[in-house]
Amino acid sequence: MRIRDWQDILQDVVERDVDPEGWRATGGTRAEGVGEDLYVGHPNAGVYHLKTYAKNPFEVRGVGARVARSLDDEIGSYLPREDYREGRFAVQHPDAAPGDEEEAEERAKRLEETIKAHADAPTNRADLFDDVMEAMESPAFGPMDYDNYDRPDAVEDLAATFEEAEELLDAELDDLIDEDEVGKGFQ
Repeated sequence: MRIRDWQDILQDVVERDVDPEGWRATGGTRAEGVGEDLYVGHPNAGVYHLKTYAKNPFEVRGVGARVARSLDDEIGSYLPREDYREGRFAVQHPDAAPGDEEEAEERAKRLEETIKAHADAPTNRADLFDDVMEAMESPAFGPMDYDNYDRPDAVEDLAATFEEAEELLDAELDDLIDEDEVGKGFQ
């Protein structure tokens, strides 16, 4: 396991050549200290664990690692099912901006057609979200169970499953917090 900056981990996620809709995530507050835990997984890409905190209202810092090479049934049971409709997430590639005016117009037209189709049909917000992410060519999106104020059981179970990674990432994040001389994070 290699611990890296959290943005490098997200870069790995967007560069994976897998079905963009297959990603699932769960997260919440850290067990101890400031910050958040996030687990992102895909059956063909594995599971990533990120720990982040707000250094200030404008800057998020953190660390992460790939904690599993595959998403088996046991680990997958901790992440929301594909049909989970409570929350959604997406990761957009920073270099995904249209290359030229023609490409920008084409993407805008696809997005407009998607919105019109949903306005004319009885659909739900999760389906709208998925279709918008497809129109925008998002490389990773799917259901997410996240708690801003607590630590969900699924996060606890994943932390226990990947206990060594949890300890190493906690230590690395605590070092960042100490280095930044931040006594409390912004939430």
